[in-house]
Amino acid sequence: MLKDITLGQYFPGNSMIHRMDSRCKIILNVFFVIVLFIGRSFYALGLCAAFVLFVYTLSGIKYRLIFKSLRPIIPLILFTAILNLFFVSGAIPDADGELPVPLWEWHITELVPPLAIYPEGVYTSVFMAVRIVALIVGMSLLTYTTSPITMTDAIESLLSPLKRLKFPAHELAMMMTIALRYIPILIEETDKIMAAQKARGATLDSGGLLKRAKALIPIMVPLFVSAFKHANELAMAMECRCYVGGEGRTRLRQLKTTYVDYVAITVTVCLLGGVVAINVWL
Repeated sequence: MLKDITLGQYFPGNSMIHRMDSRCKIILNVFFVIVLFIGRSFYALGLCAAFVLFVYTLSGIKYRLIFKSLRPIIPLILFTAILNLFFVSGAIPDADGELPVPLWEWHITELVPPLAIYPEGVYTSVFMAVRIVALIVGMSLLTYTTSPITMTDAIESLLSPLKRLKFPAHELAMMMTIALRYIPILIEETDKIMAAQKARGATLDSGGLLKRAKALIPIMVPLFVSAFKHANELAMAMECRCYVGGEGRTRLRQLKTTYVDYVAITVTVCLLGGVVAINVWL
């Protein structure tokens, strides 16, 4: 399961999406999230999903990575779906004052309100699950097609107007990029530690909740030690290279906006127009 977490990984390529300005990709990702939450029907979500698949096709990223990135968040999707299924009530009178008939109902006791599933709950449950899937898949494409170095430069460039207010734009961008970069490394370390503990006879997947929580202690301690070790090695490497931050720092690759970025902006604006039109007419 840990190997299925692809957050923070970068897959090199020379596609149109890889060649886009990383600043534009970050802005369009935020814009896509806004469009995704504007949509109020399955037609709008279907249009957003088709847009994501189209971008994945242009990027050359394999479709199996979509399913691989979704496997770790399946428990979250199921938890959200169950909450909406039971807690979205359809007990709202219609124009004639009649209550809708529940699809399923269970009376526990007379003192406790019955558990009921209404059509509104089913609709909201499926709708939110599809929205979360589209959100995760769409946002994952940013790290798939953007290297950590260009990600740092893009975040710093977008936050550069705040430097006049003494805001540490470069330091914040560096911290965010290092955090994303070390997610796959820490996942790999966790997988190795778990394999080593299982080889020594540790049972990590059996027993009750308290027993499983106690079994995580032999994993968390060496993981924290390994994380501090990586942090110390990174700090030593940065000091040996005389790293002083963003002040006076030059860049090997300059961020430039090309026609590809303008085409991407135009397509994303068309996506917004399509979602708004679907909300109005459907």
